[in-house]
Order: sequence, then structure tokens, then C-alpha cells
Amino acid sequence: MTAEDHSVTPAARHRGGRWRRWRRGRPFTAGVLIALGGAEMLVTLRAPLGVLLHVGPQGLAAYLVPIILVICGVLLVLTPQQRVFYAVLSLVLGLLSWLTSNLGGFVVGMLLTLVGGALAFAWTPDKRPAASRVAPGPVDAAPAPPAPREPADAGTALLFGGEPTGRDPAEQG
Repeated sequence: MTAEDHSVTPAARHRGGRWRRWRRGRPFTAGVLIALGGAEMLVTLRAPLGVLLHVGPQGLAAYLVPIILVICGVLLVLTPQQRVFYAVLSLVLGLLSWLTSNLGGFVVGMLLTLVGGALAFAWTPDKRPAASRVAPGPVDAAPAPPAPREPADAGTALLFGGEPTGRDPAEQG
């Protein structure tokens, strides 16, 4: 067998490439944490604990806040362009859940939501072009030559009625 027989094919080298690109192109972890925090709050609301009682409008808010958090987490993953709105809304609702949803789902759901909201707020899309995201090749030893500059006196010669000569104004005399 030669070394060519053991080469790795591009498909095997980039296993899960489409999923990874999709996931990295959006605040995926933040959305999952926010949705998990909201789901955890919903579970604690349905816990068979006699001490916890929700009556009237507070009972509606106790269910509404976690449901909106789950929706925010899902929408954050599906529409990352609106990440700032969903992040701020999740942070506000996460703090509000302390009052409405059994101390924020016994603190666990609130913490998941706050961490997810902070991650969503801090996430930024990759602005580099696709060609530069590829693994870097060998580094060139010599830097690229600078772009040619325009003569410094080209604009001033036109201001004073002269013709641009490309020479230094001191040389024009």
C-alpha cells in the first residue's frame, strides 16, 4: 500500500460539514439554553408541590413567560438577524421569571435563560468572506507590495490653476 491509498477523502475529513456550518452561522447554543430555561420553568410549574399556588393573572404570567422564552429560543436559532431583540427580551423575561414562575424555575431555569440571553447578545456573525474561512495555507514570507500612491501635489496644482506634473511642489519652483 502506498501513502496515496491512505489519503482521507474530503467528505470524510469534513464530517458533518453542512450541519456545523449551519449551526455556527447562528447563535445556536444561546437559543438552546434559552429554550431549555423556559422548558425547565414550565416543568417546575407543573410539579406536584402543594406549596406553589398560582391564581388569577399571576397564574397566566407564570405560564406566559416560559412559553415566550421557549419561542424566543427557537426563533433565535431560526432567525439570527433578530438576535438583539430576542436576547434583550430573553434577559428581561428571565429576570421577570423570578417573580412569576416559582423563583425562575427554582433558579435553574432563570440562570439558563440569563446565560443564553447574554450569549445571544454577544454573538456576532462571521464577517469574513468564505474564501478566507478555509484553513490557512503556508504563510508567505514576503508581504504584498503596497498599492501605488497618487502624487501629493495633484490636487493642489489644480487648485492654483496649474497642471499636475507628478513632481514635488518645491521642485516646480
